[in-house]
Amino acid sequence: MYKKTALATAVFAAFMAQIASAQQPQQSEQVEEVIVQGIRGSLTKALDIKRENTQIVDSIVAEDIGKFPDNNVVEALQRVTGVQTTGRGTGEVSGISIRGLTDVHTTVNGRDVFTGAGRSVALQDIPASLLSNVVVYKTRSAAQVERGIAGSIDVKTHRPFDFSDTKIVLAGRGIYADQPEEIDPNLSALFSTRGEFEGGGDWGALFNISYAETNYRDDTMTAGAVFPYFGAEPHADYAPYQMIPNSHNNTPVWQAGLEQGLPSAAGSTLNIGGADYEYLLMRDAVFGTSFTGLRERPAASVSLQWAPNEDLELTAEGFYTGYRNEAQNAMWFTNTLEHQNGNIDIPMVYEGTNVVKEHQGYSNGGFQSGDYSTGKTDSYLYALGAKWTPSDNVTVNSELVYQDSKFTSNFFAMRFERVAYGLDVDYNDRDGVPSVVFMDNPATSAVDESDMAAVENWKASGMWDNGGSNSGDSLSFTTDVDWELDGNYLQKVKVGARVEERGALNYGRGQDSWNTGGRTLTQLMSALAAAGAEGDGSGLVYKVDNYFDGRATIFDSFITADGKYMMANADAVRSVYDIEREELVKVFDVDEASSALYATGNFTLTDNLSGELGVRYVNYEQDMQFWAETGTNTDIYNSNTGNSKADKLLPSLVLNWNITDDLVGRFAYTQTLRMPNFGDLNPLQYFQDPLTSIPYGTGSGGNPDLKPTESTNYDLSLEWYFAEGASLYGALFKREIDGLVIGGKKTINRTGNDGVTRDYVLTTAVNAADGELSGLEIGLVYFPDNLPQALDGLGVQASFTALDSEQKTPEYSLDGEISGYVDSKMSGVSDSSYSIVLAYDRETVDARLSYVWREKFYTGNEAAIFANPIQFWSRPEQSLDLQVSYDVTDNLMVTFDATNLLDDVYQSYYGEGNQNLFNFGNAIYSKTYAVGVRYSF
Repeated sequence: MYKKTALATAVFAAFMAQIASAQQPQQSEQVEEVIVQGIRGSLTKALDIKRENTQIVDSIVAEDIGKFPDNNVVEALQRVTGVQTTGRGTGEVSGISIRGLTDVHTTVNGRDVFTGAGRSVALQDIPASLLSNVVVYKTRSAAQVERGIAGSIDVKTHRPFDFSDTKIVLAGRGIYADQPEEIDPNLSALFSTRGEFEGGGDWGALFNISYAETNYRDDTMTAGAVFPYFGAEPHADYAPYQMIPNSHNNTPVWQAGLEQGLPSAAGSTLNIGGADYEYLLMRDAVFGTSFTGLRERPAASVSLQWAPNEDLELTAEGFYTGYRNEAQNAMWFTNTLEHQNGNIDIPMVYEGTNVVKEHQGYSNGGFQSGDYSTGKTDSYLYALGAKWTPSDNVTVNSELVYQDSKFTSNFFAMRFERVAYGLDVDYNDRDGVPSVVFMDNPATSAVDESDMAAVENWKASGMWDNGGSNSGDSLSFTTDVDWELDGNYLQKVKVGARVEERGALNYGRGQDSWNTGGRTLTQLMSALAAAGAEGDGSGLVYKVDNYFDGRATIFDSFITADGKYMMANADAVRSVYDIEREELVKVFDVDEASSALYATGNFTLTDNLSGELGVRYVNYEQDMQFWAETGTNTDIYNSNTGNSKADKLLPSLVLNWNITDDLVGRFAYTQTLRMPNFGDLNPLQYFQDPLTSIPYGTGSGGNPDLKPTESTNYDLSLEWYFAEGASLYGALFKREIDGLVIGGKKTINRTGNDGVTRDYVLTTAVNAADGELSGLEIGLVYFPDNLPQALDGLGVQASFTALDSEQKTPEYSLDGEISGYVDSKMSGVSDSSYSIVLAYDRETVDARLSYVWREKFYTGNEAAIFANPIQFWSRPEQSLDLQVSYDVTDNLMVTFDATNLLDDVYQSYYGEGNQNLFNFGNAIYSKTYAVGVRYSF
C-alpha cells in the first residue's frame, strides 16, 4: 500500500496555512433553520434543488426518503426520473442505473467513497436515516470527480449548522418479512447542538447513528442450458437421445455461444460424418436454491463545525458504515439428460419446434450443495475541511480526506450426491416455472427414492473451504478557488486541483477435496463425530421446508449440508477430508496515484442565457503486483508486476436559458470515464475444473493493458415550473461509449487439477465493445389547488423514461480470434420504465401509494462454451409499495410501510422473445410490513 507521509505532510501544511491566514475575529451570524415538513414540502425542496442547479439533476430530500415505503436509499431512488432499479434479493433492492447505465459514481458530501479493494460503494450500505438529501447528477461539472459514465449520486449527511438550535430525533421500525417470517429492528438516533463562543464565533456538533437487521430468504428455480440431442434414430456411434458433441472425428458439428442459438424449427438437422441427422433441443439440468441469511448494518456520522468569524468555517467529519452478513445457500441440482446416454422416454416438444418441453428420465445424477458464507465490512472516512472568504468575491475551499475500508469473508461448502431412480420434468410447467417430480423405485421398499429430504438417499461428495480479505485506503487533498467577477460576460471562475494516493490489497485462500472415502451420508456424519465434531454429526444436515412457497410442482422439502455447522467444526471436517487449513496469500497489491486539474467559468451571454464552460485534466498511474498458485502446488506462486497509465482531457459545456420566468431550458456537453477495476488488470490466469456434468473447464484472467471506458454525453432538457411546488420537465440525452470492458474468449487444451486433459474456455478482460444509448425522460410533480375538501392534499409524482441502446460486441472463434460482431441491446437497459406515486398530504396524515414498472431487459450472456441462445433477458418487473404516517403530536409520528405488495415471481429467459420456449430463472422475494415510531424535539 502507498506510503502517504509525504503527501499528508504537504497538504496538511497547505491546509493549516489557509486556516491561519483567516484567523481574524468577526461578528458571528446565526444560520436560519429550514424545516421541510410533509410530502408536499419535501418534493418542493427537491424541485428547488433541480431549478437552482447549473447541471441537470434530480434529488430527494431527507423527509422524502424517511416517508417513502422503502427499506433503503436505492428503493427510494427508483421513483426518480431516469433511474431504474433491479435485484430485490436478500431483502432489499440493490441494483441501480441512471438512464439505463449501471456505472454510477457515488460520493458522500462530494467525497469519493469505496469499499475494500473496489472502486465503488454499495449505496444500500448507507442508511436513509443518516441522510440530509441525495442529488442525482445526470451531467457533471469539470469541478466534480470524473468517474461514472452513467452519472453521479451525491449523498449529503446532516450537519449541525443545518439546525438553528439543539435537535434530537429518535426513530425505530419493526419490519416483518413474510418469507423468513421474522421481525427485524431498524433504529436510529440523531443529536445536534450548536452555540456561540464568548469571544465570538459559532460552533456545532452532530452525532447520528443507525442500526438495521434484515433476515431474508430467497427461493429460486432454474431450467438449465439448451443443448442439441439426437432423436430416436442417432448416428451409429451414439445412443438415442444422447447429447451431440461439438465435433465428430475432429470435424465441427455445432457451435455454442450463438446469439439466437441453433435453429429450433421442427426437422432441423446437423451434419455428422457426412449425413444429416435431426436433433432435439433439450435442457441438461434443472436446479434451484433456498438462500437464507441475516444481515446487519451499523452506521454513524459525526460532524463538528466551527465558524470563528464570518470569513472562515471549519468542518471535521467522520463517517462509518459497517456490514455483517451470514448466509446459508441450499442448492439442489439434477441432471435431466445424461451426456453419455439417452435413458429417457419419448419426449414431448412444443408444437412446430424441435424444443423439448417435457419428458421422463432415468438414472439421473444429481447433488445437493450446502454452503455458508460470512462477510464483514468496516469502512471509515475522515475529513477536515475549510471554507475561507478573504474578500467579498473570493472563496477558497480545501479538504483533506482519509479513507480506510476492509472486507473479510469465509466460505464453507459441501455436496451430497446420488443417482436418482428416475424423474418427470416439465421445463415450463407454469408460465416459465419448471416442474420436477422424482420417482420411487418400486423394486425397493426400505427407502423412498423420491424423498429429497431422506438422509439414506445421499452419499458424501466434495467440499470447499475458502476465504478472503481485501482492503483499500486513500488519502486525497482537494483545493479550489471561486472568484466572483464583475465582467459583462464572465461572472465567476473556479480553478482547483485534486490529488489522491490509493492502495488496494487483496488476499485469498481456497481449497477443495473430493476424498470422501466412498462414505454414505450417514457414515460421513459418524466420521465427523469421531473426528471431534459437535454431537453425533447429525448437525451436518440442513433441511429446507416449504420450498418455493408452493408455487411449483416440486418437492416441498430437501436437505443439504449445514454450512454453519461445518464452519463451527471446520477442523473436524478438514480432518475427515484429509486436508489442513490454508493460510491467506496475496492475490494483488495495487498502488494508484491520480491527479486532476480543473477550471470552470460561469458566464452570461444575455439577460436570459447563461452557462458554465469547463475543462478537467486527469492522470492515473498504477504500480501492480499479482500472485497465483502454480498448478496443484499450493506452496509455489507465480507473480507478475506491471505498470499502467492513463490520462485524459475532459471538456464540458452547460447552457441554461431562462425562456420565461417559469420555463428553463438546458443543454450540456460533457465527457466522463470509468477506470478499470483493479482485479481486471491481473495478467495471471486461473483455471477451474468443471463442477457439473458439462465436459468443459473454465478459465479467467485480466489484462494490464486495459484502458478507461470513455463516454461522450449530450443532454437537452426543458423544465416548466407552472405552479408553486409543481413542475413538468423532460430531457433528451445521448451517450456515446467507447472501450467497454467485456470478456474475450479462447479455448485452451490443458490438464486440470484432477489430472484430466480437456478443453478450458479462457475469458480475459478486453476493451472490445462500443455502445450508444439515447433516450427521453419526462417527470411531473403536481398538487392541484382548489380540490374538493375530501381530496384536498392529493398530489402526484410521476416519471417516464424511454431508452434506445445498442452495443457492438465481438464474437470469438475457438482460437480466440474475433470472428464477427453482434449488435445487441446494452446490458441492464429497459426500453421503457415509469413510476407513479399518488400522494396525500393533509394536516396530520401523509400517505403514498407507489407503483414502479420497467420493460423486459437484456442482462448479459451465459457461458459461451455451451449456451444456445447465449443471451439472458429478464421479464418486465414491477413493484407496488404503500406508506402511511400519522402525527400523533407535533413531536411524535407513527408510520406503517408495506413493500413488494404484488409479490411477483421475478423471471428470466434465454434469447430475446423466448420467454416461453427457453425460460430460465425464477425467483420469489419477501413482502415486508413495517410499523415505526419517530420522536423529535
